[in-house]
Amino acid sequence: MNPEAASIFAPQPDPEDEAAVLRFLDRLWMERGLSPNTQASYRSDLLLFARYLAPRRVPIADAREADIQDYFAARAQGAAGRYNARSQSRLLSALRQFYRHLVMDRQRSDDPTAQLESPKLPRRLPKTLSEGDVTRILEAPDTDTELGLRDRAMLELMYASGLRVSELVLVELPRINVQQGVVQVLGKGGRERLVPMGEWAMDWVRRYLDHARPLLAQGAASDWLFITARGGPMTRHNFWHLIKRYAAQAGVTAPLSPHTLRHAFATHLLEHGADLRAVQSLLGHADLSTTQIYTHVTQQRLRELHRQHHPRG
Repeated sequence: MNPEAASIFAPQPDPEDEAAVLRFLDRLWMERGLSPNTQASYRSDLLLFARYLAPRRVPIADAREADIQDYFAARAQGAAGRYNARSQSRLLSALRQFYRHLVMDRQRSDDPTAQLESPKLPRRLPKTLSEGDVTRILEAPDTDTELGLRDRAMLELMYASGLRVSELVLVELPRINVQQGVVQVLGKGGRERLVPMGEWAMDWVRRYLDHARPLLAQGAASDWLFITARGGPMTRHNFWHLIKRYAAQAGVTAPLSPHTLRHAFATHLLEHGADLRAVQSLLGHADLSTTQIYTHVTQQRLRELHRQHHPRG
């Protein structure tokens, strides 16, 4: 059973609860610069909890630890196995942020999530591609067309720089210097970094700017580097569709995600001897432990090569 359809949930959250959640999200956005996806996830999780509390006449701001534990149990029971550790961890993170906000704002004196333990999450290795697979995807667009030239430039830039998809589609013309081969990126938490893009990406971005973008823009003014056939900005959704299309075209059957080329960028750098701290800086990771997961990918690859090629593998 879908937990949202169960009778334990009110059809709508209490209006005051909804207003409290939106105030919290506004403040969190101003203080921490959360991505739109994170904001949407927090909003969904908190408002669903408010809907659970509504029939019990408990305002979300007054919920106790027992209310939260009961909610976790109800979600787990009603989700038919879909409510896993990762879902619970995300929900608990949203609740923690919300109640810490209330405590700091002196709207309540205690944090009902303080004693709740986060579930242990399995380490998920990022999906990556071989260098051959990457090359086939990069070469798939038809660069005799404006859209193909744009797509080739996008793919080359992402693989060369390791940008997040959200960063790639939001690159503005003033922030890229093709002559110097660098792009200025506004990353998570509003942190800026300067990323090199290499000769191949420089060449394809230059070709796109010279031969394709003016035709796509159709004379309209736009600061976005990558634009659609109608002259509007590209989106994460657009990019996800095009990378899937070109992977299929190239016969690449490996698992994909929107960040496949970013993961390949990091993995291939480490496989060729790059320093972990340098890769951390290029990726824009605030914490080195986030980058270290890629070392597990390269170690796994080395074990596979050993098994395949060593006489006693």
